[in-house]
Amino acid sequence: MIERSTRDDVVAATQHWLTRAVIGLNLCPFAKSVHVKDQIRYVVSEARTLEDAIVDVSNELRMLEESDPQRIDTTLLIVPHALADFIEYNDALFFADRLLKQMGLAGVLQIASFHPDYRFEGSSADDIENYTNRAPYPIFHLLREASIERAADAFPDAADIYERNMETLRRLGHEGWKNWMNQQS
Repeated sequence: MIERSTRDDVVAATQHWLTRAVIGLNLCPFAKSVHVKDQIRYVVSEARTLEDAIVDVSNELRMLEESDPQRIDTTLLIVPHALADFIEYNDALFFADRLLKQMGLAGVLQIASFHPDYRFEGSSADDIENYTNRAPYPIFHLLREASIERAADAFPDAADIYERNMETLRRLGHEGWKNWMNQQS
C-alpha cells in the first residue's frame, strides 16, 4: 500500500502541473471550471504492472459513470509506479480504450492521455510541442462526453485549441517551460 505522504506528494505534484501548465498556460480552457468547483477526482493507482493499471482504469471508469457529475465531473487516474516507459503506456492506453468500448461506455466517457515522456506521432522526443501532454506521472484522464460537448459549445474556437497550444509552447521554449513549471501556483 502506498504511504499517505507519498500519495499526497503524487497528488500535489499533479495538482501543481494542472494549475501551472494546463490551467496556467490555458492548454485546456475547460479545466479551470472543474478545478475551481472541486469536481476533479484524483486517484493514485498502486499498480505496478500494465494489467493492474487496466484494472484500475476499469474501476475508475465504472465509478465515474455511476457518480453524480455535479460532484465528480472528471477523474485523473495517476499511475506513479507503472507505465514509466511511454511505449508501454501507449499499449495500456490501447487496452483502456478497448475496455471503454467493451464496457459500453464509448460515447459516454473518453480517455485522454498524459505522460512524462509524451511524444506525438512523427515528433522528436525533445520537441517542445510534446509538453502539451507531459505530466509528472503517467495519467489516464477520464472525461464525460457530455461535459466535453458543453465545454465545446461554450468555447466556439475549441477546434483551434491544439494549434494554439503548440504556438504557446513554441513561444515559451524549453527554458521558458522549465522556469514556468518551477514557479509555485
